[in-house]
Amino acid sequence: MLEKLQEVENRFLKVEESLGDGETFRNQAAYQKLAKEHADLSPLIAKYRRFKALTEELHQNEELLEDPDTQIRDLARSEIQELKEQLAQVDEEIKLLLLPQDPNDEKNILLEIRAGTGGEEAALFAADLFRMYSKFAEIMNWRVEIMSDHPTGMGGFKEIIALIEGKGAYSQLKYESGVHRVQRVPSTESQGRLHTSAVTVAVLPEAEEVDVTIDPEELRVDVFRSSGPGGQSVNTTDSAVRVTHLPSGLVVSCQDEKSQHKNKAKALKILRARLLDLKVKEQQDERAVNRKSQVGSGDRSERIRTYNFPQNRLTDHRIGLTLYQLDQVMEGRLNEVIDALNTHYQSEQLKAHGSS
Repeated sequence: MLEKLQEVENRFLKVEESLGDGETFRNQAAYQKLAKEHADLSPLIAKYRRFKALTEELHQNEELLEDPDTQIRDLARSEIQELKEQLAQVDEEIKLLLLPQDPNDEKNILLEIRAGTGGEEAALFAADLFRMYSKFAEIMNWRVEIMSDHPTGMGGFKEIIALIEGKGAYSQLKYESGVHRVQRVPSTESQGRLHTSAVTVAVLPEAEEVDVTIDPEELRVDVFRSSGPGGQSVNTTDSAVRVTHLPSGLVVSCQDEKSQHKNKAKALKILRARLLDLKVKEQQDERAVNRKSQVGSGDRSERIRTYNFPQNRLTDHRIGLTLYQLDQVMEGRLNEVIDALNTHYQSEQLKAHGSS
């Protein structure tokens, strides 16, 4: 590992030298590329240099163990123990930084929330989850734009799809894909009985045109009149758009905009993200012997979390995390859950790389 880190530092120094070259600065495309590489490598290099400094300090203290002065030897022993602990910590941090990065981590996301079993109560919880993620996005200074929604008459959603734009949105929310189960007494329940409903969440990285190429010849585009809850018409023109991708059979409908052109653009954005998701899943399947060996694959059929309102309890079943602060989580304070998930899957990756 140390040889690899030294090679990375040599590359870092070369990049740094190039950035200070006036010729490089005049070529802005090349300069921006090098600046990004420099920024990407900086955290790893800082840790590696800290590791080297601690190692040197450790060697110096080990030499002091031969000193004739007892006090100096005792002081060296105590410092050696502390330095070894610091080295172990930095070593773990370096290993995490050396893990292969998910190329989608910095991307914006398309968040898809769909009501599952539970009828109107599931639709109402879908709306609550959308509000929770919107609040989290607000805390993170991200932007949320609704791409498509199918509201119900009581304020819920059969389905809602939103674009969330912000640095590292996918890295923060990629483990939210799956079945979210809610246990509570619905507002529609007169007897006060506890109901269990389910909502499916999918988190897809936003796909650029370079990520996924769509042949217009492989699309069927239909237009129709927009409708609201209960099926009533909300528009007098055929502005709603349904796009079918013939090779995959994927269908996307958008009707939120009054312009047919804008609805089509939104539908294509959603379609592109779903096609990228399919492509990633195929690659994962090829690499994995079975689904269980995939770290954080986001299998949407998996029940990942339970929200129990009477007990104010959230349980994430994948990592055995239980918090009795559901009221805060529903206000968008998701950091404790997200940090625990990221730590868990990073540790799974470290184990996988250690045994390979």
